[in-house]
Amino acid sequence: MSYVIAYPCLDVKDKECMKVCPVDCIYEGERILYINPDECIDCGACEAVCPVQAIFYQDDLPSNWKWFEAASEEFFEEDREPGKVYEDVEAIKKLPKKEA
Repeated sequence: MSYVIAYPCLDVKDKECMKVCPVDCIYEGERILYINPDECIDCGACEAVCPVQAIFYQDDLPSNWKWFEAASEEFFEEDREPGKVYEDVEAIKKLPKKEA
């Protein structure tokens, strides 16, 4: 199990979670952040600092946002390096932009 970043992060990307992650398992897409489930140690540090409550333990992910788990898994089908911004998966790209 790991944590998953869901809809509230879309077009926000506060990145405080990236600063507190002890294992640097949070990666940046163009519109949202992603947690690598293979690298996450389930410490919960990211969840505690998220200003928009976008981070959920996998089992606690609201049912209407369960697809964010699959989007995250798809994002990590390719090798990623911390510190770079990557293209989002198609499901994220198709979402309407949120207004600031």
